[in-house]
Amino acid sequence: MTSPPPGATVADLGEFGLIQQVVSRFEQGPAVFVGPGDDAALLRTPKGHVVVSTDLLVENRHFRRDWAGATDVGHRAAAQNLSDINAMGGTPTALTLGLTLPPDLEARWVLDLADGVAAEAALVGASVIGGDITRGTEIVIAVTVLGECTVAPVLRSGARPGDVLAIAGRQGWAAAGLAVLGRGFRSPRAVVLAHQRPEPPYAAGPLAAAGGATSMIDVSDGLVADVGHLAHGSGVRIDVWSGAFDLDGPLQAVGAALGVEPISFVLGGGEDHALVATFPGDAVLPEGFRAIGAVLAAGEDGPEVTVDGEEYEGPSGWTHF
Repeated sequence: MTSPPPGATVADLGEFGLIQQVVSRFEQGPAVFVGPGDDAALLRTPKGHVVVSTDLLVENRHFRRDWAGATDVGHRAAAQNLSDINAMGGTPTALTLGLTLPPDLEARWVLDLADGVAAEAALVGASVIGGDITRGTEIVIAVTVLGECTVAPVLRSGARPGDVLAIAGRQGWAAAGLAVLGRGFRSPRAVVLAHQRPEPPYAAGPLAAAGGATSMIDVSDGLVADVGHLAHGSGVRIDVWSGAFDLDGPLQAVGAALGVEPISFVLGGGEDHALVATFPGDAVLPEGFRAIGAVLAAGEDGPEVTVDGEEYEGPSGWTHF
């Protein structure tokens, strides 16, 4: 077990360096089939496997009440967790909800949040089965999702040279919506709604697993960043083709208004919770997936992500520290 230098802060270690330090202290028992490091954990049970994922949303870090209503925040909180189960090829079955709440928060806001969580869970037939509430200075939402896999789970570590990289779902719209809100605007309304209430392709995960996906992840932090997890987990280079994306009218409009290339929303944006997977090169892609890149052998620089064959120097995604 390694330790950071004396006096090192969490910012010094960074999100993934800190996670590595933390999980190295947790021994995994015989019931753990997949532990920390993937979209979700997988536990053996006498009758199969249980898939588990937990995520947090913190007010003014992940959401703002002046940018989204409580119902929208509830949808987002559930969606980002349900999407992790989807990325394993699993089906969500139940959620728990933990809340830290300021005492002066209007009770109606909490009830609207609960309505949003329940409505999003209902889209996949999952139930909200419990949770906890405590007092604090800001709103913190913790959601844990349980699910099941009817076929072998798809991990981040199975991509091989010759595979094709494919995506299902919308990509870049939520990032464009965040950029619009950050400038104090509310239009184009389509991208603002995409940020407020994402629409993960819930059916795509099980379809990909059944269709022979070799690795998979949901795009929560950014396309290049999350594809990077597949590349490093699999020990390969993955090349993303920027020309494979349709830069729809709303993305073009936001790019023109803000003076940025709209492809940057696609490559660096997260929170649409699109699903990215690799498939054998001769496979027929499942319904809803389209090819956006190729898996290649790692070069001298080791596992990495390139865009159109070149190192990508733009923003690749969200980092917490």
